[in-house]
Amino acid sequence: MTKKGTVLIIGSGIMGLSSAYYLLKSGWQVTLIDKGDLSDNCSQGNAGMIVPSHFIPLAAPGMISKGIKWMFNSRSPFYVKPSLDLSLISWGLKFMKAATPQNVERAAPHLRDYHLLSKALYEDLVKDEDFDFGLEEKGILMLYKTAKAGEEEIHVGKDAQKLGLDVQMLSREQVQSIEPNVQLDVAGAVHYQCDAHLYPTALFQQLLTNIKDKGAKVITHAAVTGYDMQGGQIKAVETSQGRLSADLVVMTGGSWLPELARKAGLSIPVMPGKGYSFMRENTAHPIQHPALLIEARVAVTPMNGQVRFGGTMELAPLNDRINMNRVEGIVNAIPQYYPELIVPVPPKENIWYGFRPCSPDGLPYLGYSKKVSNLIVAGGHGMMGISLGPATGKIVAELAGKAPVSVEVGLYDPERYN
Repeated sequence: MTKKGTVLIIGSGIMGLSSAYYLLKSGWQVTLIDKGDLSDNCSQGNAGMIVPSHFIPLAAPGMISKGIKWMFNSRSPFYVKPSLDLSLISWGLKFMKAATPQNVERAAPHLRDYHLLSKALYEDLVKDEDFDFGLEEKGILMLYKTAKAGEEEIHVGKDAQKLGLDVQMLSREQVQSIEPNVQLDVAGAVHYQCDAHLYPTALFQQLLTNIKDKGAKVITHAAVTGYDMQGGQIKAVETSQGRLSADLVVMTGGSWLPELARKAGLSIPVMPGKGYSFMRENTAHPIQHPALLIEARVAVTPMNGQVRFGGTMELAPLNDRINMNRVEGIVNAIPQYYPELIVPVPPKENIWYGFRPCSPDGLPYLGYSKKVSNLIVAGGHGMMGISLGPATGKIVAELAGKAPVSVEVGLYDPERYN
């Protein structure tokens, strides 16, 4: 294969690894750098859900009223840590402006296509003998306890059906029949059969091994300190491991994207949404289907012989503190839906946390910079990182090669807030 040139990818999360995978496939020489040791990215501890069901961006009208109610309860699903931080205030104002029915309606078909592309790419990827990351296509259950939550979920489910997604509305008895091993205390469920799930740790490790085997150079502990800008291009990236040059730069970086962008003269607002998760054995009452506990906003995913419980959205500046109130909120929700599962609060050393990079309008950033001509930005995917990883990587490779893109990316302009 003819080499197309050199590309430097900043960030080793799912967006960075996926971009490296597809860029290598299309003939680029790839160097991937990360400020850490590759052990702390947000992709590894999440719920592992592939979610065409998530066609509604975070910035939706109902989230404002729910957010105001929840933000004063440190155990609530959505918590805004009180702060006078200017970046949080600015992000919040942009979020309020974006949370309109018009923006949701405009975004829905685009997010659907983005997710469906990614799911198809996962189905192709798992056929490769180098990959076995526990992909299962059992769908995801939206479990609800109250009539009000059920009415809202069924309404969204019908919207999903209008978008062509495979969705079924299930009664209490129907959902119990497909989860025969564990007692459920729910009023019903919406079953998104279009969804799937996987084991994120295996995916991450296999992607990393694959790109190294295919010739990618991976440099750890390489924090970006600046850019050598000449003629509207990045001529070199200055890092704590030295100066690195490339024909093309791909900026991912998760919740650290705003800082990376600022060094290049760009404003790309992202607020880290801290989430927590922990694992338990899936033995006594094994759960078969991944689920979202709607009122509690808790994710439940069987994976690798265990079950992962995760959730909460804690909006605050980056910090490394574990808020045990948030974890207790997850733990307390589990027996409300699965009465037989009495889960103790895990010790701190068994709790994973990560930062979901949330844009103010709930849409990713994906595309070329207009200001820096050899820079592609791929970030701000919020809670949808694993779900959108392969599609993002493929689109990055298409953009790099000046080829037609697989799905329309105009809504994801990385400089829409400049």
